[in-house]
This record gives sequence, structure tokens and C-alpha cells, in this order.
Amino acid sequence: MAMLSRPACGIKNRTIIVNFPGSAKAAVECFGFIKTSILHAVALLNEQTDNVKWEHQRIQQESKVKLGSGGFLKRKSPFPMLEVDTALDLIRHQVAPIEESEEIAIENAATRILAEDIKAPHPIPSFPASIKDGYAVRQSDGMGRRRIRAAVAAGDVPDSEELQPGEIIRISTGAPVPAGADAVVQVEDTQLLETSETGDEDLVEILVAPKIGQDIRPIGSDIQAQSVVLKQHASITPAYIGVLAMLGISRVKVIKRPAIGIISTGNELVSFKGPLKPGLIYDSNKVMLLTLLKSFGYIADDCGIAKDTPNSSKSILENALKAHNFIISTGGVSMGEFDFLKQVLVEDFGAQVHFGRVNMKPGKPTVFATLNFEGKSKIVFALPGNPVSCFVTTLLFVLPTLKYLENDQQFIGWPTVDAILEEGIRSSDARPEYVRVIVSRNEQNTLICKSTGKQISSRLTSTVDANGLLLLPGRAAFEAGESHPVYLFGSIF
Repeated sequence: MAMLSRPACGIKNRTIIVNFPGSAKAAVECFGFIKTSILHAVALLNEQTDNVKWEHQRIQQESKVKLGSGGFLKRKSPFPMLEVDTALDLIRHQVAPIEESEEIAIENAATRILAEDIKAPHPIPSFPASIKDGYAVRQSDGMGRRRIRAAVAAGDVPDSEELQPGEIIRISTGAPVPAGADAVVQVEDTQLLETSETGDEDLVEILVAPKIGQDIRPIGSDIQAQSVVLKQHASITPAYIGVLAMLGISRVKVIKRPAIGIISTGNELVSFKGPLKPGLIYDSNKVMLLTLLKSFGYIADDCGIAKDTPNSSKSILENALKAHNFIISTGGVSMGEFDFLKQVLVEDFGAQVHFGRVNMKPGKPTVFATLNFEGKSKIVFALPGNPVSCFVTTLLFVLPTLKYLENDQQFIGWPTVDAILEEGIRSSDARPEYVRVIVSRNEQNTLICKSTGKQISSRLTSTVDANGLLLLPGRAAFEAGESHPVYLFGSIF
């Protein structure tokens, strides 16, 4: 109150004058209120524009989140506990499929989603083609001895001279059927009678009467011109790329993918590429996420490691949001003293946190939020820092959201298979648990599964070799020999 009771201050030329109380204690208290602003005031007075600009930027960069003095941890989360299905439904209601498209080369199109129907510019085949190695004949000639007029192989220009009665042409698989021929007789249904002086076939006998159209692929029999060969919103597979190449289509329009940025949080984290000092750990989550997303066709950027301060979290998030519209962070979302990421999202970026707790193990403190940054909508998934929690929640929430954003209509969730347990599994936790399992086939070709071992959320090795998630209800027990559904996210072959 001493400061408020003595408001006298002013400027004389280029000097700032502040009147403090006479009491030493009061003077110290008053100085404490203004000391952080003195240099800025002097810079303003002396028109030091660079210093003023720097100070304004520093103030803007500071987080609005202020840490307490410590001593007491939060005991209760303000977020209700949601079931996994409820959380997924909430995501679908908050996320709108991307409509913007881009044109890319088909070599880079695997796993991308088509933005439009693809029509065949021409028929396949574009000429009548032989299905077998043999002889192009006139059906009306029937069986008998025939003189070979010429030979045609795949890639040859079709013979424009029409086949005359009694003539045949030796033909290879895939070669164009010459004009006048309306059937192909396979070589197995003929007998060689004579050869020429050069050793080539000259005279053969047709042993089986041909039928019209026999062993000929008509024009357009595989793909008709202007027919829709690939539908909009289909996920492009290697086979699709083969069809596109067959049609001579080198570029396609696909749904534009979100720009994904990944952030790690924690004073204890360092890059796995450098030396490890005592008390620190390597940032395994980020490289795991980068490669996990890449295995499904998504490219993400490393946006750095935020320290356990609100200012650092705000700065890292701000830089990531400038270049990305889909942010994945790991750590800082539980109930610890330095778990303030949700506060930074809300207070510094005006984010709406749609859920902050999910009834699952691992992954309970998973956060899904949306915000508007510089006029653009952004999506944020703040995942738990425990490696297994990060892995499982990416499979259950992040990847399905990316699929939904692309309007991938072929993705309706992870496929499930029924597998027989090789050993019993029990849970003492009230939450449903996603147990990492290995699904394989036994000697009877029956699907079986077994746990990857100890399932604590910090043990990343429990994901090694895992290709499925077995949903174990809270405080439940599955016995060996029982069959249960498993979410399959990897190959079993």
C-alpha cells in the first residue's frame, strides 16, 4: 500500500523521477514493483526502438500460465472420464474432412486418398490381343493343314493386311490379333508338319476346330473407355497405381494431407543422436511417432523439445502452429507439478479442450483440443509421455483422426480377428486395458495370440513384435484357450 499512497513520479528532460517512501522497508517494496519496467521505461524515453521492440516481443512471448509456489499437487482433474468410443465420436463431431486437393505423381500416391473419380481415357486392351501362344486363324476355316503366312509378337505393329482363307499367322501371348482373324488356336492343339529352309515353322495342322473369339481379349474387355476405374475417396494401393500406369495416367488429384508437427516436452529429454548425461533420457517418443506415422504414409516434422516451463511450451507450440495444422505432443498432460500443457493451450491459445481423460489403460490423460491460430483451424493431440501410452493412443486416436480428415471411406476402424489365447491374462485395474499381443497361426492354421509380457506403460519393449491390441475389461480375467477379438494393426504373415 505504500506505493499506492505515494504516486508521485515524472520526467525531467530525459530523466525519470520516482518518489519512494522514507521507510527503507517500504522503499525496497516499492522498488520491487517497478524494477522490471525501469529499463523499458528508459528505452522508451531515449527512443531506443530496437530495445523497445525486443521487450514488446518478450512480453508477448511470455505465457499467461503462472506456476504456483509448489508444495501441493492437484488432486482432482477438471475433465470428466470418457469411454474410448465416446471420445472417438466426439473427435468425429469436431473434425471436418479436408476438401482441398493437390496433384501428385502416381509414384508418390500410395496410401493417399483420391479427390475425384478416375475415368479410363482409352480402352484396355486398346486392340484385340491374343491370350495364348499359338496361331491366329479364321474360324470358318475349321481344322486342317495351314500354311503360316507370318509371325507377330507382343509389341509388334498390327498387320494391316487382312488374313485370307486358308492362311494362319503364328502369334505370341499379348500380341495384336491381325485383321481378318477371329480366333486363336493354342500351340498345344496343333501339329508341326514342315519347316522352312531357315528352320522356321512353315506348315502346321489345326487339330481342334476353333470357335469365334477363342483366346482373344476384345478391345475394352478389361476396361472400357470413359468407365470409372477408381472411385473418389478410395485409398490408393500399389495395384491402383499399376492400373493408373496401364492407362497412361501419370498424375492424380488426392486429398491434401494435414501438415503434422510433433513436440516432446520435458527437462529430462535429449535427442537420441547425442551423448546422454546423468539424470537425462533419450527422446524415444518422437522418433517412434515419426516412423509409426510414416509406416502408414504420413510424414511429420520434428518441432523440438519443450522444457518444463509455460514460456518454453508456449514458444515451441507457437512455432509449430505457424507451419502445421495438426500437432501431436507427448508429455505434460497428467497431474504432476509440471503438467501444465492443457493450461497453456487454453490460456495462451484459446484452445477448446474437448476431452482430457479417457477410461483406458494405458493412455488415461490423453487430450484432444482444437483452436484457431492466425485465422486457421488447428487440431492438437496431447498424448501421455509414457512411451507405451503414446504408442497405443496414436493407434486408437491419432491415426483414425488422420484417416477421417482425408475422408478415407475404406477405413472404418482397425479390423478385428478372433484369436485363441495361449496363456491367461488378468487385470487388477478398473480401467479397460489394451494389452499388446502377438497374433500368429498355429499348425492347425488357427489364429492364436499371446501377451508381449509385462504391460506397464513405461515398458516400450511391450510393443516390439506386437501386431494387435486385446481389449481386456477392467478387473477381468481371460483364460488360456478362450477366443477373444483382437484389434489388428499389423500383419500376421
